[in-house]
Amino acid sequence: MARGTASIGKDHYTTQIEVSGHALTADEPARNGGQDAGPAPYDYLLASLGACTTITLRMYADRKQWPVTAVDVALQLIHAEDGSLLVRRTLTISGDIDTAQQARMAEIAEKTPVTLTLKAGLRIDTTLA
Repeated sequence: MARGTASIGKDHYTTQIEVSGHALTADEPARNGGQDAGPAPYDYLLASLGACTTITLRMYADRKQWPVTAVDVALQLIHAEDGSLLVRRTLTISGDIDTAQQARMAEIAEKTPVTLTLKAGLRIDTTLA
């Protein structure tokens, strides 16, 4: 499916990432001791969810031939009242579509691959090279 690498040297905490031939940089903000040279790890988590949501909804609207002109997703990672992490996702769907079509797109957002992965949890096997 997907492959990637992440490497860090002595920099606090700038990390070079390569995924599917794309170079990215991750870092922590200065308040956490980093240089703020790139998004922090949780920022990339939200970016992944946002990208998957918008791409999936664009594909769905295109397949249905609905006149959707834009899909915007606002995401916020917060602590819920019980202390667990919670992502608040707000969809803004532009175009000449009715409330039933918008509601259907919100249902589809709950079934995107990254959404389902995050909700189900993900097994991680760690080994030493």
